[in-house]
Amino acid sequence: QVQLVESGGGLVQPGGSLRLSCAASGTFFRINDMGWYRQAPGKERELVARITTTGNTKYADSMKGRFTISRDSAKNTVALQMNSLKPEDTAVYYCYAELKRLPYTDNTELWGQGTQVTVSS
Repeated sequence: QVQLVESGGGLVQPGGSLRLSCAASGTFFRINDMGWYRQAPGKERELVARITTTGNTKYADSMKGRFTISRDSAKNTVALQMNSLKPEDTAVYYCYAELKRLPYTDNTELWGQGTQVTVSS
């Protein structure tokens, strides 16, 4: 069974920083893109940042310059460094991976269980 396990959420004051980490475990052939999404109460899940196997990144406009995504493909991990956090960043953050379980099969989307990030004074 393949799963994504997140860590690093919590409570932080406005202007503070947090680092989220996510590790993929289990048996699979290859991981393609990895990333982070978030969902605030009453809102739809939205992209935070994604990163390809070659290190190309994509950020939501509101996160550019504040958040940095990185990955270690050898360890099947992805991290999100969040700086200058704002109250509107409060949400459950989900790790994401697009992976191929076996060669010559379709890609599968995998989600972590989510980690709460609360930005409040």
